[in-house]
Amino acid sequence: MKKVNDILSQRKRDTITVGPDTHVIEALKIMQDQNIGSVVVMEGNQYLGIMTERDYARKVILLGKSSIDASVKEIMSTDLPHINRETTLEMCMIIVSEKNIRYLPVLENGHFVGIISVNDLITATIQDHLDTIEHLKNYIQM
Repeated sequence: MKKVNDILSQRKRDTITVGPDTHVIEALKIMQDQNIGSVVVMEGNQYLGIMTERDYARKVILLGKSSIDASVKEIMSTDLPHINRETTLEMCMIIVSEKNIRYLPVLENGHFVGIISVNDLITATIQDHLDTIEHLKNYIQM
């Protein structure tokens, strides 16, 4: 069974992070430039939370705040459940489904090591199924 570490080890780029005092508009520009839906909020090596497009929509636009004046720490999500490298992808799917969330921070001994998105989970699951189909095709042809 595949685990979180399988996804992290295949990553082609580093996790994009911002500081807690970064203005929301700056974080949004980074997200646009990188074509991502979230940024991880770090202070030094300390994981603080994550700012997502959903946070922006619900905590800035709907509350009438200004993305120019508001800082990331004012709207970031800090209560996401975290996982570790050994968490199975099946367990991750259960968590994101039950909690209706899109991102899971990966922590080891309290230290941030990465983030897994629902898209990562879907992609890995599809690839796992395709690998199984290919294996079965090869088995039948023997």
